[in-house]
Amino acid sequence: MLRRIDSAESTKTDASTEPGTTAIEKRDGDTSRPKLAWITDPHFDHAKLETWRLWADELIAYSPDALVVTGDLSEGDDVAYQLRCMADTFDRPIYFVLGNHDFYGKSINETRRQIIDLTREVEHLHYLTDSAPINISDDAVLLGDDGWGDATVGDYANTTVQLHDFELINDFRDSSPETWQATLQREGRDSGERLSVKLQSLPTTIKHALIATHVPPFRESCWYEGRTTDENWAPFFVCGGVGAALRKAAQANPHRMHTVLCGHTHHDGDAEILPNLIVHTGYSRYGTLDIESIIELTEDGFHVPRTFASST
Repeated sequence: MLRRIDSAESTKTDASTEPGTTAIEKRDGDTSRPKLAWITDPHFDHAKLETWRLWADELIAYSPDALVVTGDLSEGDDVAYQLRCMADTFDRPIYFVLGNHDFYGKSINETRRQIIDLTREVEHLHYLTDSAPINISDDAVLLGDDGWGDATVGDYANTTVQLHDFELINDFRDSSPETWQATLQREGRDSGERLSVKLQSLPTTIKHALIATHVPPFRESCWYEGRTTDENWAPFFVCGGVGAALRKAAQANPHRMHTVLCGHTHHDGDAEILPNLIVHTGYSRYGTLDIESIIELTEDGFHVPRTFASST
């Protein structure tokens, strides 16, 4: 059981769609299948330095072969700084997508360009939105895309929710509210299209796909205090574009298990959308740093055990 550590203690990417260009390798000559540490919504800007150090020490003690981070690392320029710190500290591949907070203080395109440039510079950093599928084993891959609460699910016209995104992301702050819905829908659509291209590129020999994204792709996977979302919150907490891409891929490939990791809501839960499509939504709390799961790949697929008591 992992211990929670608290403070008291849309650009078109140029990613190739050909899978197999990169592979996760075992450390120290181990020949077993790789294991991955899943982190979501760490919001490093809210954590004290000592909290960060304790979290890093505990994560290293589990000897994961790679890290998977499903967004909301920090805000503004601190996102790149935190990614550099992670690369220096963990000395192993870090696969990540961005969340809405990661775009604060800039435009969506500017943020993605900055992060793509960073990954070209720092070997261990891999921005999944800009990456082809990553080989984990002969029959398993990792892939992903940011996703966005895209105003395609729920009642956008009558919602009372006011997000900080509209004040802190330039695309919204510098435009009229009448254009916001179109921007949200564009981001969700672009994420879904990018993900579809990657999923369609997978050969039939791939039996297990691990998909990382930030925003829950289905209403059924959008958890808050043990319940799924309502019409008021769904427009900003479900990415219908990514959900449609996942459902289509799962239906077209019944032989392949699609395991999805996401965050955004800060409340955990699991949802079986189809027999071969399951979504794990991760927990987070400002000021704490958690290890959501140590994921292992078995013959039956990705095993995603919860590493702490449910927040529900």
